[in-house]
Amino acid sequence: MAAQTGPVTIVGAGPSGLATAAYLRHLSIPYTILEREDCFAPIWQKYSYDRVHLHLVKQACELPLMPMPKNYPSYPSKSEFIHYLNDYVAHFEISPKYGRFVETASYDETAGKWKIAARNLGSDVVEDYWSRFLVVASGETCDPSCPKIEGLETFWGEVMHSTRYKNGKKFVGKNVLVVGSGNSGMEIALDLAECGAKTSIVVRSPIHILSRQMMYAGVVLFQYLPFNWVEYLVTMMSKVVYGDLTKYGIQRPREGPFVCKAKYNKYPVLDVGTFDKIKSGEIQVLPGIRSIKGNNVLFENGKENPFDAIIFATGFKRCTQQWLKEDDNLLSDEGIPKPSFPHSWKGNNGLYCAGLAGRGLYGSKMDAQNIAQDIKAQL
Repeated sequence: MAAQTGPVTIVGAGPSGLATAAYLRHLSIPYTILEREDCFAPIWQKYSYDRVHLHLVKQACELPLMPMPKNYPSYPSKSEFIHYLNDYVAHFEISPKYGRFVETASYDETAGKWKIAARNLGSDVVEDYWSRFLVVASGETCDPSCPKIEGLETFWGEVMHSTRYKNGKKFVGKNVLVVGSGNSGMEIALDLAECGAKTSIVVRSPIHILSRQMMYAGVVLFQYLPFNWVEYLVTMMSKVVYGDLTKYGIQRPREGPFVCKAKYNKYPVLDVGTFDKIKSGEIQVLPGIRSIKGNNVLFENGKENPFDAIIFATGFKRCTQQWLKEDDNLLSDEGIPKPSFPHSWKGNNGLYCAGLAGRGLYGSKMDAQNIAQDIKAQL
């Protein structure tokens, strides 16, 4: 197949890639968008659980140039957000090349262009794309990550990553262990408990628990008050509402929720009902896992419990370092931007990244606008 050329190649058709594509089209800049899955926004369409909602208000999650419908609730559901993305793709006439698995991307100094080699998963042919600009939009949630646990291979029951979990209907009456206490883990634990599963969750690290209202208040207050004041106020609100978490096996971090987010990219848990289930005993909090044998799980406190299923809500790892060559400026080995936000979107030689700065959909919107305008200025 002949090499394909164009000004811009975008890798990834998640919300960040779609936002960048839409803004490029708005500025009349041609582009090619490559996606390894068979649909856009695959995390939302294929790999998220049924009850998931946006955790931030819809105004903070809109992509550039197109607001969400006025009749949407403040926190849209999965189906509502996917419907919005469908309308977005149609409105901006975005046509990703699906089933394209990027194997390498390297900058050719002589040509002054990026050469992207992508395997067509349908024909198994490697296709070459040449472009002056390359946008990495492969996402923070790229490849599922599971920890190595001694004896996991001996477990008799069902083991899955949270990307394979849809709802708790098939787990009614079963002992289910959720590993991971981020937002996905906490909400999956809630879903299991509400469906009648005997639910436990592993909480290894200290976490902040906030309500959606506290998070929203923090975002609003940042417009008027210094960072430290907002941090203090939101932390105190959490302590007043949720009280002493140690009674339930949970520790709070020494640093506040927004500092933890900025320094360690660790999101606070936005409580949608899980904490009430923990207080009532319907969800049991357990420490880290030491080992597994058969259907028994041994925990770090020395106690052992039997389970029928284990669900790993243990996050993702980025794959950028596997295919992006000759870049020592923009992204780290973990696929995280080296420059701090809001300067995290631009590298050298026409290399950009969108949606990798840990600022959610709002960050994706900002990155898309910055990238498209910067490319326009150079063209």
